[in-house]
Amino acid sequence: MRTGFVLNVTSTFILLAFIALASAKKSGDVTELQIGVKVNSGFLQLKQCPLLKACIHYKPTTCEVKAHKGDSVKVHYRGKLTDGTVFDSSFERGDPIEFELGSGQVIQGWDQGLLGMCLGEKRKLKIPSKLGYGEQGSPPTIPGGATLVFDTELVGVNGKTLSGGETDDSEL
Repeated sequence: MRTGFVLNVTSTFILLAFIALASAKKSGDVTELQIGVKVNSGFLQLKQCPLLKACIHYKPTTCEVKAHKGDSVKVHYRGKLTDGTVFDSSFERGDPIEFELGSGQVIQGWDQGLLGMCLGEKRKLKIPSKLGYGEQGSPPTIPGGATLVFDTELVGVNGKTLSGGETDDSEL
């Protein structure tokens, strides 16, 4: 009896794994990784943060270096309001931000949304005000209660960087 139960549980787990793999889909040039529940606008909800929505625009074919809590990361980004107004961009400055992931040096949406990124990966993060600048905002560029959209690219982890030096934000 116990062996049958274990086999049923194992079979169910394998079936769910195949379903999860089959649900990863390619839409145009954007590969969406099903890491949570699909929500509006093509964004995905990350399991670790149900308020944050992320869409993976590019993921390297091999992921040799992944960002974890406590890692020193370098990130290129373009921050926009939901109406498309750009309020900041390291792409235009040519100077990515460097910080310790998960340490509270950046907004919560970044600490949560960049976890698990591969070196070279590009993600679009849609961050509610609760995980951004809250009701106070960051005047004069970010109004209170604003939902933020960030195009991000992980360009460095613990001193390891992308080979080639320059980054291309055309896929974001």
